[in-house]
Amino acid sequence: AKAMEAETIRSEEDAQKAYEDFVKETNRSIEAKSKDITNKSQVKAKKEGDLVKTKESKENTMVELEQLSSANADLHSSCDFVMKNFDLRQTARDEEVEALKQAKAILSGANFEGFLQGA
Repeated sequence: AKAMEAETIRSEEDAQKAYEDFVKETNRSIEAKSKDITNKSQVKAKKEGDLVKTKESKENTMVELEQLSSANADLHSSCDFVMKNFDLRQTARDEEVEALKQAKAILSGANFEGFLQGA
């Protein structure tokens, strides 16, 4: 009976030690998981802040692109106008230069009849 009692006590002590070890390991695991949760929460908060900044930057970039597109369209229409009227404007300038030459010649005392015959 004493051997059986000693074995039971030893078995109970082993079970108590195993339980204590299990509790210590569980507590360490809980503590590690809590730290991990805290770290991941901080990382998440930082990432969410970065996301907000990135969205704001994207919105600003889109507004700038719209403004640039509008400016491009304005420049394009202005350029189209210049290109359409280039020949007309060049002809008008040539005529103006010729008229200025004739006026200069007349004011210099040249004979206007020579110009009329050339025309």
